[in-house]
Amino acid sequence: MKKTVKDVNWAGKTAVMRNDFNVPMKDGAITDDTRIVAALPTIKYLVENQAKVVLMSHLGRPKGEAKPEFTLAPVAKKLSEYLGQEVKFVASDVVVDDAVKAAAKDLQAGEVMLIENVRYRAEEEKNDADFSKSLSELGDVFVQDAFGTAHRAHASTTGIADYIPAVSGFLIEKELKFLGAAVEEPQRPFAAIMGGAKVKDKIPVITNLLDKVDILVIGGGMLFTFLKAQGYAIGKSLLDEEGLELAKDILKKAEEKGVKLMLPVDVVAADEFSNDSAFDTYDIDAIPENRMGMDIGPKTIKEYTDVLNTAKTIVWNGPMGVFEMSNFANGTKAVAECLAKSDATTVIGGGDSAAACNQFGFADKMTHISTGGGASLEFLEGKVLPGIAIIEEK
Repeated sequence: MKKTVKDVNWAGKTAVMRNDFNVPMKDGAITDDTRIVAALPTIKYLVENQAKVVLMSHLGRPKGEAKPEFTLAPVAKKLSEYLGQEVKFVASDVVVDDAVKAAAKDLQAGEVMLIENVRYRAEEEKNDADFSKSLSELGDVFVQDAFGTAHRAHASTTGIADYIPAVSGFLIEKELKFLGAAVEEPQRPFAAIMGGAKVKDKIPVITNLLDKVDILVIGGGMLFTFLKAQGYAIGKSLLDEEGLELAKDILKKAEEKGVKLMLPVDVVAADEFSNDSAFDTYDIDAIPENRMGMDIGPKTIKEYTDVLNTAKTIVWNGPMGVFEMSNFANGTKAVAECLAKSDATTVIGGGDSAAACNQFGFADKMTHISTGGGASLEFLEGKVLPGIAIIEEK
């Protein structure tokens, strides 16, 4: 078990907390504050327990330079609104300087400040020791609560822990609880739904899950590579040439391990990759050579949802089709609705699946939606995440 903020007596101590405030922005305004809201429970706990709090995060890709469009100033403003107290934004083009250190030292118990985008410094992504040390000098204990970047060994996610003790926040604790339990101690039947475009991107995850799941449901663009591997003609549908042999390998392994691997029986195919394109539904042995697959079809939706209704644990990573286009969103929406109504433990692996749950209004019906797309994938692969490994054990 990893130590959390509850294992520290915060009286007189300063927490240096790594958050994931990498929020979408338009014209300097935050368009989706989900990640800010997710950070609030840990920040509030620290404030209530009289810690002095220094927050840090990255935003976008400023590539090691101070660029005003990537400033965290709007995040400080939004945090102030949610916390009902001022979050002091202490800006510096070099992220940490004497003024920033002085501001951290001057904090009173229960006060909060936010420093500038850590990626203003190239040293952040290089996990530079000097930069890590300068971040550590802002406080006494490192609080890791940025699951979305836990798979990256950067100065603010891992390097800082070389200098001060590290504990997790509530967000990381929740991620480890649900993702860990889903993979290591699932209630059975255990189903995994894998979507997305490329087979090779998901191969390590699928390979790891084949040892653990009872049911594997395949959707998204990569389903056509699986169909091609079975000898079907797929028209103009997306084909991952590199993934063809891998798909054949997975089909064989699933059979050997007794995993029920679900592939479509029908698909929705269109003339072009456009919501305005003409489209129709075809059985998988009748996809026209001049059309491309955009979604799973109605017969497949029924088969998939019937099987998922038997599961007690479901992990979902990747949409069933091009859900951003309304004509090709039915498969993804149907799966999301099925999970929302299910009594199973439902764990959504971030990224597009999380976006789909939000888009269709089912987010609050899921057991857990991961805040880290890439991190959750690597966790499901069975990898040790560097930003988790540095948290002290109880």
